Amino acid sequence: MSALTDQALRELMSFAHRLADASGEVIRPYFRSGLEVTDKKDKGEGRYSPVTAADQGAEAAIRKLIKAFHPDHGILGEEHGHENPGARLTWVIDPIDGTKAFITGLPTWGTLIALNDGGRPVLGVMDQPILRERFSGGPDGAFLGTTRLKTRACARLADAALCCTEPDMFAAGPEREAFDRLVRRVSLRRFGTDCYAYGMLAHGFVDLVVEASMAPWDIQALIPIVERAGGVVTDWDGGSCAEGGRVLAAGDAALHSEAMKVLQGR
Repeated sequence: MSALTDQALRELMSFAHRLADASGEVIRPYFRSGLEVTDKKDKGEGRYSPVTAADQGAEAAIRKLIKAFHPDHGILGEEHGHENPGARLTWVIDPIDGTKAFITGLPTWGTLIALNDGGRPVLGVMDQPILRERFSGGPDGAFLGTTRLKTRACARLADAALCCTEPDMFAAGPEREAFDRLVRRVSLRRFGTDCYAYGMLAHGFVDLVVEASMAPWDIQALIPIVERAGGVVTDWDGGSCAEGGRVLAAGDAALHSEAMKVLQGR
């Protein structure tokens, strides 16, 4: 099966921007509106996992456009599952990554839209429709709007700024202990940053993002953004994190290597 050409990817990136436009139109009226929140853990999902009409409506809008213009493509989304799983190309979407931030009025959430070619995400968009900021990664590089993004050099953990969504995402025992070891080695740490931290890593303001308990829709859109900006995104063993689980993202390859050693206890 032949790879997508750069021109084909540019056309699909343009469509991804259209999807982000549509989701933003749905989401904006709900932000800081006191909307009703449902807890998905009531459906057997474990920890508190809120969902709102904004999440569901935005994903429905994205799916409607994909079905209208690319009916042969698959769709994997957080709120409405997997459609056309045998498709060569699959859109992987999280309409609001960071719903806890959304319902508490914090703008660290974003809409995540990735296109997976069957092996990896080949383009990604992270849209923050309240701040009117859109991060993208594709064949021509990584961008915030029209500004080209580049990660910053930072080879030493002692100089690094680290972000994660919340320490509670790490399982008690060896996983949490590994995270705590790494946190003690960096100069600055910020929690509660959701997907926005990856945008700031690509922009050169953050050096490390460390996460766990991730789903495919939580990370796939962010991989092309970070990689096209010059960063590295893997699991804690240096392999692909496209299916979720544990994630280590770094703006500097040398820093990524050092952080991975600490996480592995070496």
